Amino acid sequence: MLKFLKPALIALGLFAVIATPVVAGKLGIGREATPAEIKGWDIDVRPDGQGLPEGKGTVETGEELFQEKCAACHGEFAEGVDRWPVLAGGQDTLDSDRPVKTVGSYWPYLSTAYDYIFRAMPFGDAQSLSPDEVYALLAYILNMNDLVDDDFELSKSNFLTVRLPNEKNFIDDPRPDTPILAQKKPCMENCKTTVEITGRARIVDVTPDGEKGSN
Repeated sequence: MLKFLKPALIALGLFAVIATPVVAGKLGIGREATPAEIKGWDIDVRPDGQGLPEGKGTVETGEELFQEKCAACHGEFAEGVDRWPVLAGGQDTLDSDRPVKTVGSYWPYLSTAYDYIFRAMPFGDAQSLSPDEVYALLAYILNMNDLVDDDFELSKSNFLTVRLPNEKNFIDDPRPDTPILAQKKPCMENCKTTVEITGRARIVDVTPDGEKGSN
């Protein structure tokens, strides 16, 4: 027997000894997650409000938190710094060559913003914010998008009353159950006789001009 196989077999044996006495489901290994473990992962917030924790926060409090925890990347007024995401503005730009996709111009539901901030922000210190802090930050972002007044307080009780302007433009994707898509087989070769360029990446400033030194 090769020497490198022995540690692997020993590890498998130990796993069997540890796992066999504790049966979870049909696999017969491991154990059921405890309520505390499930709670640690079950932090998503949905458009209907499911998953929202108790809490509240004002625009004023949110501004203070934003300057401390968010402005370095997103700017003092949520306008974005360098290439970091812009969070405010962009209304009436979605059909332009350079759409500005922000919470106020593009995002469909406020719950998407809550979920993302609570789950992943601030950058480098994810899940360090309390529910009250997330509510306050969202209140400030809404205010920067001219969606709420300066004295607004966001809470679990009024969360669903806030509707983002672009919600109506998001629809359920019926694929692949739509009759046309279900019946039509995708083309895999010789699908076009000619190729026409309809857009260029330089519209979003990622393609070099190419006049000098390009191949």
